[in-house]
Amino acid sequence: MLKVYRGELLHFLADPDKVPLSESYQYFADGVMIIKNGLVEQVGEASELLAQLDENVALIHYQNGLIMPGFIDTHVHYPQTEMIASYGEQLLEWLENYTFPFERQFADFEHGKNVAEFFLNQLLAAGTTTALVFGTVHKASVDAFFTVAQQKNLRMICGKVLMDRNCPDYLSDTAQSGYEDSKALIEKWHNTERLQYAITPRFAPTSSTEQLNKAGQLLAEYPGVYLHTHLSENKAEIAWVKELFPERDGYLDVYDNSKLLGRRSVFAHGVHLHDNECQRLATTSSAIAFCPSSNLFLGSGLFNLQQAKAFNINVGLGSDIGAGTTFSMLSTINEGYKTQQLRQEKLSPFQSFYLATLGGAKALDLEGTIGNFVKGAEADFVLLDYQATPLMARRMQHCQTLTEKLFILSMLGDERHVKATHIMGERVEPEPSNDLGND
Repeated sequence: MLKVYRGELLHFLADPDKVPLSESYQYFADGVMIIKNGLVEQVGEASELLAQLDENVALIHYQNGLIMPGFIDTHVHYPQTEMIASYGEQLLEWLENYTFPFERQFADFEHGKNVAEFFLNQLLAAGTTTALVFGTVHKASVDAFFTVAQQKNLRMICGKVLMDRNCPDYLSDTAQSGYEDSKALIEKWHNTERLQYAITPRFAPTSSTEQLNKAGQLLAEYPGVYLHTHLSENKAEIAWVKELFPERDGYLDVYDNSKLLGRRSVFAHGVHLHDNECQRLATTSSAIAFCPSSNLFLGSGLFNLQQAKAFNINVGLGSDIGAGTTFSMLSTINEGYKTQQLRQEKLSPFQSFYLATLGGAKALDLEGTIGNFVKGAEADFVLLDYQATPLMARRMQHCQTLTEKLFILSMLGDERHVKATHIMGERVEPEPSNDLGND
């Protein structure tokens, strides 16, 4: 079955920082995307492709907006949705005072389903079509999340938190129970339709060496699954890791010693990394989730994107709800730009949108599956509306280049500017507030 979308269209083919800019993306002011059975069949100029189509094929024409691949969130906590914007703490105090009490509720499968439904609708409303997601320590939290994600036919990655020390008793598992629960969840959910599993130690301080080693054992037993955890987010956290693991040569080495680094290992934050740690991340093809909204909210620091780029580390963007304060990847780009300004460095709009799409796909080892419009990719995409707010509409009147348009979208854009989200070629929520297309 063919579906055809026409409109202004942009997607990335490579990292704009690694190839000449003109080779890093394809842009069609009047483009067409042909979708067959939910997968991209072809993209190109409307003037060329429309002539090849049967006149009976339904054409959906989106005007006054930009069609892009769906956004990819490489680090987010669905159980923290209802504690977003909790005031006044830095990381360790914030976990104790807010996070742990909220996560207790996710022993209840129905509660997890209810929150997962709201959470996934928020992602879709913001144009995010894939995410790497923390559950809680409860097996039920992951069953609930995947149940809802499967109903929506989403490509989602999630995992049960592993946490056997330095946490409340009501959130603690053991090295063995965490292993067994994770194993059961992997066998039930990993590669079921569009769902994938991530082995998920919360962070080094809340897992014993035995538990981290069991996580490494799982990775060896199931080489296609992900490893998702936190790394070097906060200076007090790093000092705590040093106290807990005095025999190890730094925070990353704790994970490395348990064989947790690799092509599908994603480490959130990495705000305070040494060059030798960056080199090790690069050597093992591990990835970093850059979470600017959260880093600013908790006062953790300013991520050194240029350092990560210098070592050729794959980097994606993460909202990190609920320390992050927005589901919107447009707003997250806004925060990311400002963090780099404070570092006296530049973040171009091309690089920003690359990180939110193809960069995220590479960080998740899903290049060719999601993140752009190459032939055979899953047709998850969004329509960004240039006219969604009077301010943006007015500002866009003065644009001369694509660079300007992208920058304005990233500085003034939010959920209001996502006027249609599509999953495997089918339009889903949010419904448009004004008519941008006609069948």
